[in-house]
Amino acid sequence: MGKRKSSAKPPPKKARPKLETTFACPFCNADKSVGCEMDRERNVGAVKCTQCKAQWSTKIHSLSEPIDVYSEWIDACEAENAS
Repeated sequence: MGKRKSSAKPPPKKARPKLETTFACPFCNADKSVGCEMDRERNVGAVKCTQCKAQWSTKIHSLSEPIDVYSEWIDACEAENAS
């Protein structure tokens, strides 16, 4: 007599990597000193450095993440330096 075939279990789901919420400051170069606050009711995202108190805010939408606000801040800094 043969053995019954066991049903194959589905493979475990891979965990999504967590996105960072603290970043390096482009002005004082302090590592993990820039935090991002997302105000979804007012559609405003703000980044602020805890060391040098540099801050910046921008409009956000429902799909925005803290890394998006930080990236826009870095782009704005580079655009300001280029002009």
